[in-house]
Amino acid sequence: MATTPAAQKIRHALENAIVDGTLSPGDRIDPDALAVTYRCSRTPVREALHALEASGLVRVMPKRGTYVEELSVAQLTERFEVMAEFEALCSRLACRRATAEDVTRIDAALAACDAAAEAGDPDRYYHENTAFHHAIYAAAHNEFLEREALRLQAMLQPYRRRQLRALGRVRQSMGEHHAIAGAIRAGDEDEAMRVMRGHVLIQGDRFRDLVATR
Repeated sequence: MATTPAAQKIRHALENAIVDGTLSPGDRIDPDALAVTYRCSRTPVREALHALEASGLVRVMPKRGTYVEELSVAQLTERFEVMAEFEALCSRLACRRATAEDVTRIDAALAACDAAAEAGDPDRYYHENTAFHHAIYAAAHNEFLEREALRLQAMLQPYRRRQLRALGRVRQSMGEHHAIAGAIRAGDEDEAMRVMRGHVLIQGDRFRDLVATR
């Protein structure tokens, strides 16, 4: 893990750049440039990169450099399968445990997604979509599950963002969001899990759309 303040700052900046799409899968990261940018030695840069490697966001290749992790089709399939189960469980627990404040936060995130979709702003929708999912993780009130879901989501965010480029996917995503939020409000665990699992799981035409945008 990145331990020094400088290492933590660099790690968070790179993590945000990967999640936001500023750095794409396969992009090379230049440690020397990072040291210049953050006015530090190579030591905190190495600490930050090793922490990101441990989290699965970058790959350090001896004598070749450090690259943003680029997942194969098989690796993507495996990780989306696990992510779907994590998020389905979060939804189930949210049905049982969500407080009034949790529901308010989920509904606010849902409204923000609607506004971004209506505005035709895919970048804004991407960020509001992330907030919607984070609100459900928090509503599960299981810190271990929330932490693991956030870790895996960060790894998959570049690919989830690409999936939203597929024609009609934002509109479909919004319908699924409303169904998930409605099931949580109603305390319908089975429906919340079913819709969330399908919402996250990449399969069939949706998977081919994702691969086509790589």
